[in-house]
Amino acid sequence: MPNLAQFHPQIVHFVVGLLFIAVAFRIVSLTGRLSFTNYAATTLLLIGAAATVLAVKSGTDAHGPVERIPGTRELVQEHERQGETTRDYFLAVAAIELIALWLARRGEVRYVRFAHYASVLVGIFGCVGIYYTAERGGRLVYSYGGGPGLRTGNPQDVERLLLAGLYSQSRNDRKAGRSDKAADLVTVMANVFPADTNVRYLHAESLLLDSKNPRSALVTLDSISTPPKDARNQSRIASLKADIYVALQRPDSARAVLASVVAAFPQNTRLKAKMDSIK
Repeated sequence: MPNLAQFHPQIVHFVVGLLFIAVAFRIVSLTGRLSFTNYAATTLLLIGAAATVLAVKSGTDAHGPVERIPGTRELVQEHERQGETTRDYFLAVAAIELIALWLARRGEVRYVRFAHYASVLVGIFGCVGIYYTAERGGRLVYSYGGGPGLRTGNPQDVERLLLAGLYSQSRNDRKAGRSDKAADLVTVMANVFPADTNVRYLHAESLLLDSKNPRSALVTLDSISTPPKDARNQSRIASLKADIYVALQRPDSARAVLASVVAAFPQNTRLKAKMDSIK
């Protein structure tokens, strides 16, 4: 079977949605009120059970790079064990559903109902397994970064993961008052991504807010060129430049730089209010 690592997110989301609905259909079918749910439940449960095999296979194929991230090994192994247990539950459900079909063809209606009750019971255990497997998978992706940037093996994806981590941690450090650490992380960002306009802007901002070095911030900001009609970036740069001029005790320059952008984009009331607030 081919390597399915890159398809793991698609497969597992399909499995989660399909099997919860399938078990719900089987429960409703026992009431006898919606007859279509009987064969619908059988169909969905059989498809879902087959999909769990692919989900486990794709997860096994994908686990290598994630497991090598420091601190994730035990969680990855727990996620795998839970996924395999959940697969086994639904393979059992599929077997019960096939038995029920065989009994129905033989006319053993009473035993079919018993089989469906057994399917519901095992299916509920399987749904609990899906929940805990998904919870651990979510922790790996969102709490440990065990997915973004690693699934495809594309170097650019890994770079984006690095950028996201540096940005988020620098923000956390700044919020916690660790300005020196925030400045160090933003400097790393600027060194690794020197051509990224957004990173260069963040570097200028960090020089002002974290390093308390408005002159260097101004030099960095002046090196950024943006199209004249780019309202967002023109406004963003003007606002930061005004803050730099205020820090340099040059309020006239701050108002002037804001005035030029307000003239170009008069709908920007935020910049106009900022310009009016500078004394």
